[in-house]
Amino acid sequence: MDARWMPTSDRDRRWMGRALELAHRAAEAGEVPVGAVLVRGDEAIGEGWNQPIGGCDPTAHAEVLALRAAAARVGNYRLVESTLYVTLEPCPMCAGAIVHARVGRVVFGAVDPRAGAAGTVFDLLHSPTLNHRAEVSGGVMAAECGALLREFFRARRSRPARVESVLNAD
Repeated sequence: MDARWMPTSDRDRRWMGRALELAHRAAEAGEVPVGAVLVRGDEAIGEGWNQPIGGCDPTAHAEVLALRAAAARVGNYRLVESTLYVTLEPCPMCAGAIVHARVGRVVFGAVDPRAGAAGTVFDLLHSPTLNHRAEVSGGVMAAECGALLREFFRARRSRPARVESVLNAD
């Protein structure tokens, strides 16, 4: 069995539930609904949800924001012995940040078939050329995480294009 699809614990489901709550915040703000929570021991030390549109910041992915919050809280950019729970498989940018932060484990919900960097498209979290590798568990609450993303994009496609409404306003 692929290590990314190991059975999940109640702990993993509990923290992924929190990440899903954060993903809902992103959706409410019109952002792609991804949420992340970084846990050390049994304590959340950083949380984030996608905010690149509202923040005019292409790096404001849920994972990066959770890492920033945790690093500020503990006073160190190295976040060893921590677990990052994220509703969508990290992209290459986020996987790079996870490696640099020395996160010990990444647990994700839905796979990202276009840009997943935890084994789906790329496997940056296990790359032998990088200085750190993280344990990865995928598919935790994948149905719930995937449904939130699908509904967000379905609703987005069904709305009239903003450009069309602006052009027709004259």
